[in-house]
Amino acid sequence: RYEADRGIRADQRETRQVHRIAEGERRRLAGTVSAQSADIARRALSEANLWLDTACTFNPTSGETQMLTRAGWVEDTLESWAKFAGPVAQSMNDALASVISERLGNSFNGEIAGMFAGPVPIPVPDGMKDPGQLIKLLGNTSFAMQLGHAAGDLSHEVNGSFDQGIALLKNPAGGLIMQNIEEYATSLDIPVAEVTAFLALREVAHARLFAGVPWLMPRFEALIGKYARGITIDLDAMEEQLRDAGAMDPESISGAVNLTKVGIPDTPEQREALVSLETLMALVEGWVDCVAWRAGMAHLPHIEQLREMMRRERAMGGPAERTFESLLGLQLRPKRMREATGIWEMITAAEGPEGRDAKWTHPDLLPSLPGDKPADGASPSSDAPSGSSSDANGSASHPAADGKTGDIDWDAELSKLLGEDGEDGENGNSEDTQA
Repeated sequence: RYEADRGIRADQRETRQVHRIAEGERRRLAGTVSAQSADIARRALSEANLWLDTACTFNPTSGETQMLTRAGWVEDTLESWAKFAGPVAQSMNDALASVISERLGNSFNGEIAGMFAGPVPIPVPDGMKDPGQLIKLLGNTSFAMQLGHAAGDLSHEVNGSFDQGIALLKNPAGGLIMQNIEEYATSLDIPVAEVTAFLALREVAHARLFAGVPWLMPRFEALIGKYARGITIDLDAMEEQLRDAGAMDPESISGAVNLTKVGIPDTPEQREALVSLETLMALVEGWVDCVAWRAGMAHLPHIEQLREMMRRERAMGGPAERTFESLLGLQLRPKRMREATGIWEMITAAEGPEGRDAKWTHPDLLPSLPGDKPADGASPSSDAPSGSSSDANGSASHPAADGKTGDIDWDAELSKLLGEDGEDGENGNSEDTQA
């Protein structure tokens, strides 16, 4: 039995090594950060901290912001993603074991005698001869493989460690993925240095907020955990996926551990957690948007184009982000970011940066978004202005300070800002969906 266990562990290590080699080869060109790119990033981060000193009251974080490759981002954030996915994986494992033991048990004649690797039989330890235990192992492996591949694909879309709105790195100062930033700047036809400065502003603002508000990340973790633990699996759908599988291996049973195929719609408790999560994320992203704009508006010529593009991307998400979210069962996107930005702008105009940032001292002090019932962790604040974004002091505010897009066609406006439409005048009778 000891020899069998050792053989299986060696085979598992070999499989993991094969995956690492294949993934490393696929990302070979993204393995280093050039000296020139690192210099641009360091300069942008230094300027971002100086500009933010005048726009917010939170202190700079300890440590230095990392210069990450795509592979480095995957390696450094996968532990956090795995923690969030833990309750989902547990629900999958329990459901798989139930389907195998209660519905498909006769298909295995009660026990698995061995496995084969080509012509070589592999003895199975006594503890793994139970089909339910073996399917748990296969299901967990399949889910982990999908999670790893999705993280690898997502690494091509993210520009910084806070792009999902939460702190994923152990380093509180965060990190920038320069290869993605350079490609992003090229696609926008805006100088790399300016795009890097804008994204550095957002990264540093996120880092200051999460470091200065000790309850914030634990609050996110609690809400994500509450949602994930409530996930329910459709056993009939899972049984169908297992019957359709061509073989009992991690790749073949991947459909049985995919929430888009076997998950049951949200429960009321999950919807409540999701509303609280989306509200808190919108308030975080709105605060970052407000602060980054105020800090950079005098320094970045294309800041309006960049912030509008960022809002759209955060609200919609890319293909890899949507695939990743399907594995976790929830969307980590601030759907009401514009409204939250408008609220923070009005609070800034009325109370100054000190009054605005003081609202993060306790979750009960956070403002509510218009039309929301008091969410768990964010209750109405009598100090939070509401309504129109105009103020008697004529303080600077962004175009969407009231959180509404009105009759503006944002696609047309964005095209004009990016130089794709040189004509004057407005092109708007369509109403954009609020992000």
